[in-house]
Amino acid sequence: MRVLRHIAEATDGLRGGAVAIGNFDGVHRGHQALIGRCGAMARQSGGPLVALTFEPHPRSIFQPDAPPFRMTPFRSKARLLAELGVDYLVALRFDHHISRKPAVEFVEDFLVRGLGARHVVVGYDFVFGHRRSGDAGVLAECGRQHGFEVTVLEPVVHDDDVCSSTIIRIDLETGRTRRAAELLGHWWEIEGRVRGGDKRGRQLGFPTANLHLKTAALRPALGVYAIRFGLDEGGETRWYPGVANLGQRPTFDGQGVILEAHLFDFSADIYGRHGRVAFVDHLRPERKFNGIDEIKAQIGRDCEQARAVLADPANALDHFAMRPTPLRGAGG
Repeated sequence: MRVLRHIAEATDGLRGGAVAIGNFDGVHRGHQALIGRCGAMARQSGGPLVALTFEPHPRSIFQPDAPPFRMTPFRSKARLLAELGVDYLVALRFDHHISRKPAVEFVEDFLVRGLGARHVVVGYDFVFGHRRSGDAGVLAECGRQHGFEVTVLEPVVHDDDVCSSTIIRIDLETGRTRRAAELLGHWWEIEGRVRGGDKRGRQLGFPTANLHLKTAALRPALGVYAIRFGLDEGGETRWYPGVANLGQRPTFDGQGVILEAHLFDFSADIYGRHGRVAFVDHLRPERKFNGIDEIKAQIGRDCEQARAVLADPANALDHFAMRPTPLRGAGG
C-alpha cells in the first residue's frame, strides 16, 4: 500500500478508482464493510482501491481540550487498512483551512480533479464540508454532475450492537475489552517503543517491558490485563503471551500512566524495540498494596488468571479475522 499525505502526490495510476472516505478510527467492522464494498467496486472497474482519510482527526481540531480519544494512531490505522487490501491511503492534513472548504469544492478539488474517482463509498452518517453542510445526498448529486457513482452503507450491526467508534471507546474506557474486540473485529492494541524503567518488576521477580501511552491516545480502564505482546522479527510480528498493568503504580507513588508488561517464559532484552500490545481481557482494577509480599502474591494470581484466559480458544490471536463484514440493509 502506498501512503500519500497530499492530493498533489496523486499519480495517474491512482486515478479512476473506487474511493472509501472516513476517519477509520479503530478500523472496526463497519469500516471493514465499507472497505470491502469499495474493493468490490474497484475490482469491477479495474481501478485501484483508495482510502481517503484525515490527519489529525478533525475532533482534535474542533475540540482541542477534549480528553484523548484516538483508538488507532496513524501507524496502526495504516497497517490495518493495508491488511484489508487498500492500494492507496490518502491522508489529507486536516486544519482550519480545509474545514472551511465548501462541500461542493471539497468534491471538485479532491474527488474529481485530485483522484478522478469513478465510485465513492461512504457511511450512512457521512458529513463533510464547511459547517458539515454536505451529506450523502449532496455527494450523490455531485456524482451525477461529475460522472462518479456513490454508494451509502447502512450501519453494520454485530450481535445487535451498532459498530461505532463512539461505542467502542466507551467499552474500552469501562474495561469491556472483549465487547470492544467483538465490535472492532480485531483485538484492540497500543504500540510504542519499549523503554527502560526503575527495574522494580525485575526486583519483584516479574521483569516488565514498559510502554508509555501517547498523549493523544485513548486511555482504557486502568488495571491489569491479559495481553499478547508483539515484536517485529524478520518482517513478521511474533506474539508472546503475558500480563500487563496499565496505571500509575499507586503502591510506589508512581506518576503518569505507564503500561508494564510481563511476558511469560521470556528473557530476551527488548529495550528500544518497537512493541505492539493486544488487550485481550481486563482482569481487575488497579489497586494499592500494603507491601512487597502482598503485591508479589497478587501478581502471581494475575499471571495464573491471564494464562487461563489466553489458553481459551475464544481468545486465540486469530479468533478475529480482518475481512469484509456482511451488511444489513446496505444501499447503493
